[in-house]
Amino acid sequence: MPSASMINTTTKLLVSIVAACMLMLSMNASHAIQVYKSIGAHGEVKYSQHAPQNGKNIEVIEFRSDGRQTNVGQLAGKTDINQEDNTQSAEEQRVAQLEARIKDQEAQANAQRCQSLRNNLTNLNVGGRIYEMDDSGKREYLDGREIELKRERVQQAISQYCGSTAT
Repeated sequence: MPSASMINTTTKLLVSIVAACMLMLSMNASHAIQVYKSIGAHGEVKYSQHAPQNGKNIEVIEFRSDGRQTNVGQLAGKTDINQEDNTQSAEEQRVAQLEARIKDQEAQANAQRCQSLRNNLTNLNVGGRIYEMDDSGKREYLDGREIELKRERVQQAISQYCGSTAT
């Protein structure tokens, strides 16, 4: 069962990664990406960031980070320059996808944590001899008072993190 400090550390790491990605994206915002479109020896259309050596009908396409082509000056799908742009830029879409992925991962981790807590509570409620492993790998059996204390702690954790109490 992961501890709260491990969960906090993981969350902080994910937030740091997102922040670093956003910083890198903003640093490259002013640069255009140059793409070469050419027709290969067998008639296939090829796209590359490097100029082809033996391609036919080479066309250079430049894209800005805001989604516009530098030679066109309009956003894709926009028919009028004065038309409102309701679509997200590629950068905003990537950030939204990253945030959604992080949110999904956090939800999955929370669901796994809750399941683990519920399993622990079930084990504590079953009865019988319950033990924990000490640092040296030896079993330390819990007495009735310790089992009841653990049961209360697990129930508190379930109600705090899982949004429901289980008995």
